[in-house]
Amino acid sequence: MSARVRACLATCALALAGALALWANGFGIPPPLQATAPGPLPAPTAAASTPPPFVPSMAGTRPDGLPDTAAGAALKVDAELRHLFDYYLSALGEADLPAIRSGIERELEQRLAPAAAAEAKRLLGQYLAYKRALAEAERGQGAPASGASFAAAARNRLLAMQELRKRHFSPAEAAGLFGDTDARDQDAIARLEVVDDKTLSPAQRLQRMADLDRKLPPALQEERTAPQRILNIEQQVETARKGGAGEDELFRLRAAAFDPQAAGRLAQLDREQADWLRRIAAYRSASAGLAGNQAAIQQLRDSLFTSFEQKRLGAYE
Repeated sequence: MSARVRACLATCALALAGALALWANGFGIPPPLQATAPGPLPAPTAAASTPPPFVPSMAGTRPDGLPDTAAGAALKVDAELRHLFDYYLSALGEADLPAIRSGIERELEQRLAPAAAAEAKRLLGQYLAYKRALAEAERGQGAPASGASFAAAARNRLLAMQELRKRHFSPAEAAGLFGDTDARDQDAIARLEVVDDKTLSPAQRLQRMADLDRKLPPALQEERTAPQRILNIEQQVETARKGGAGEDELFRLRAAAFDPQAAGRLAQLDREQADWLRRIAAYRSASAGLAGNQAAIQQLRDSLFTSFEQKRLGAYE
């Protein structure tokens, strides 16, 4: 199989994944939790003085979206606000909806000026009503028409979602809250349509995909290239660390590639990961001398790890 064909297949797989995300997230299922720093999150340290998570599964994460604003600043209605709503809504199942709504409202009050917080709470109510309507639409949704392509079904689903938003949001509100996801979904559907077009040769498919790449908005282009850019920088960091580079040098390397704030978060992740590995090593060493005494082993666990961290210990035993 040629490299060009493999590239085409990989792009098709990305398109399918994007459309499946539309299928799942469109009807009231929040996206998975995302940490605020790039890369996989290590376990939090036992001694960290951080506020308790809203629900246990959120341990080690921070609320997504909605950066702090200056006092008196008007509310900016954009994807960041939706990210904050969805962060808390992902706790459904561990907390009931009234508790989740109260948690979001407390977060808004802490981050925003009173007038902006009141406006955000109004939008939260509309967002929850929209989510309920989406769930009801899903229950009443019939099967796709016989012979309809997946791309056609996905496009119809997106159009139905956009039509439903008109009942809950102004055009400006809808564009602010959902403009980024609409652009992402439109791109995924366009790529599926290319995949579904049986009249295209492999070379023509590659050309159509390349055309779609060129038409991506700058934000989406950055989104697609960011993971690889992060991996490349982290490989450079690891190489520099093995070569004896100090923490200041590693910070400057990351800050030059991202920004000082991201470099600081990555450095904190390094420290947390190092602390986690240190505690794992201490646990293994000490537990080896306890001769299987479960009471003593549990006491050792409690001294080194939080109850949430202890759930991960099985992978190290």
